[in-house]
Amino acid sequence: QVQLVESGGGLVQAGGSLRLSCATSGRGVSNYAMGWFRQAPGKERAFVAGISGGGGNTNYADSVKGRFTISRDNAKNTVYLQMNSLKPEDTAVYYCAEETARYGLGSPNQYDYDYWGQGTQVTVSS
Repeated sequence: QVQLVESGGGLVQAGGSLRLSCATSGRGVSNYAMGWFRQAPGKERAFVAGISGGGGNTNYADSVKGRFTISRDNAKNTVYLQMNSLKPEDTAVYYCAEETARYGLGSPNQYDYDYWGQGTQVTVSS
């Protein structure tokens, strides 16, 4: 059974930084792409960033390009999301997810993921 546990959320002022972590367990971590998604109040869940199993391929939503960086340490079974220059519109619950199929590239489509963490709240004050 795959389990994902996020941590690192919190309250930060606009312009600040946070680093989210997602600890994974349950199957060969390096074979599976991971993604970060977020859901703001009253909005649908949206793609933030994705990374392939080996870490060689990453992709980002346009709204976070140049500010957020996704990375992974497979020896620690952990995926990270470094968030810099945070804006109030980044406020949301952030979820990490693991792709269903092996050897993916970090799809922006949430339906390509079948394992999800419980989420961590990020609040950016103006």
